[in-house]
Amino acid sequence: MKPDPASAACTIVPAEPADLPAILQLQYRAYLSEAELVGNPHIPPLQETLADLEQALQGGVFLKAVDGAGVLVGSVRGVVADGTLHVGKLMVEPACQGHGIGSRLLAAIEVHCPQPRYELFTSDKSVRNLALYKRMGYVCCRERQVSPGLRFIYLEKTGKE
Repeated sequence: MKPDPASAACTIVPAEPADLPAILQLQYRAYLSEAELVGNPHIPPLQETLADLEQALQGGVFLKAVDGAGVLVGSVRGVVADGTLHVGKLMVEPACQGHGIGSRLLAAIEVHCPQPRYELFTSDKSVRNLALYKRMGYVCCRERQVSPGLRFIYLEKTGKE
């Protein structure tokens, strides 16, 4: 079944080990545009394996968004360290982007893992991601040059514990 791109109606719940193969496939689809933006088809999200996701699930939290038909349309994950939730791999099915699912996933992981601080990062070329994060209350806290022509922007948000 294909996701319904016209509907932002989705349910966000914790992901389970059985969801990981579908999350990995979504990750490949969702990060292709990021790879094109930065001009590198070998970015880490496109190199992850199912074993990598299984290991990440053991040490963190994964949430998934499913549409009314139960089709996976988004996911986000996080790891808590020293009072900070490090948010990563916020992704939405490409056909469903622009309908608020990413915002809902980000808000949901903050509620699911309340911490004094949240942090995430994206490429300086990811204008849409940066705009979303800023709308959600994140502010730039540092930058890191990863390679010639590629800079990561780290953003943080203080929360309530």
